[in-house]
Amino acid sequence: MEEFAGHVGHLTPEQSVALSEFKAKLSESNLYTPASDDSPASHDDPTLLRFLRARRFDPTKAKKQFADTHMWRTKHDVDKLFKEFDPVEFEDAKRFYPRWTGRRDKDGRPLYVYRIASVSKVQQELNAVPPERRYQRIIVLYEVMTRFVLPLCSKLPHSTTTPISSVTTIIDLEDLSFGAMWSLRNHLQEASRLATANYPETLHTIAVVNSPSYFPKIWDWIKAWFDEGTRKKIFVLGKDPGPMLYNIIEKKDLPKVYGGELEWVYEDGPLLDSDTVEEIGEMPKGPVVFTV
Repeated sequence: MEEFAGHVGHLTPEQSVALSEFKAKLSESNLYTPASDDSPASHDDPTLLRFLRARRFDPTKAKKQFADTHMWRTKHDVDKLFKEFDPVEFEDAKRFYPRWTGRRDKDGRPLYVYRIASVSKVQQELNAVPPERRYQRIIVLYEVMTRFVLPLCSKLPHSTTTPISSVTTIIDLEDLSFGAMWSLRNHLQEASRLATANYPETLHTIAVVNSPSYFPKIWDWIKAWFDEGTRKKIFVLGKDPGPMLYNIIEKKDLPKVYGGELEWVYEDGPLLDSDTVEEIGEMPKGPVVFTV
């Protein structure tokens, strides 16, 4: 399947060799521990393949990014931050970032929505949070995506047995003035650069909807936030995004405001489908890990 090229179960012989070389290079630098009879590998193949895809399966370049991410995680004590982060603050912080709808696209990837005008309305609250804490919030939100949402979606029925390691995101620019977009630029840029550097290849498709007339003027500025690979995944749609979105998302899983049938808006929590409810019952609060 072309959609999963470079993923587990869809590797070319050359890509399989690159994965083995990558693991060897990481092991030599004490950045990776292979599985043993007593314990699993320190990092699973879907995670390692994200770094390889980000660097076009060049093991040396992938190792450089992986090592940089390891240093970044150590600097920010990410594991401790995730473990100790206040659940109430975590739930509140969701208002300022892309939100999981509780639904998935046709291939099983979680569908996120980011309605930036909704963030603009509470920007004063966002600005009141110290910069370091804002940064920590972003980290924990990405950790929940990689530790809970993606493993959960991998367990749920989907179009292939391949683990899910990326998301589909709708970015909604409706009712967003140029001034509001400009005032939020640092907030948006910080989150985008953090993801590109430390959570590579977690964005599969980004659909920009309801783009205002001024959007072409700022597109070059926004593109600089992403690497070349991510830029190719961004699609700017018109005021009627439904027809394009139907290609990747079932109508029942697409919010009504984008031409679908789902009764969900950005301010809502995840509206879980029946398969997800059967698996977890309800969405847990706070930073949690999904374990099979």
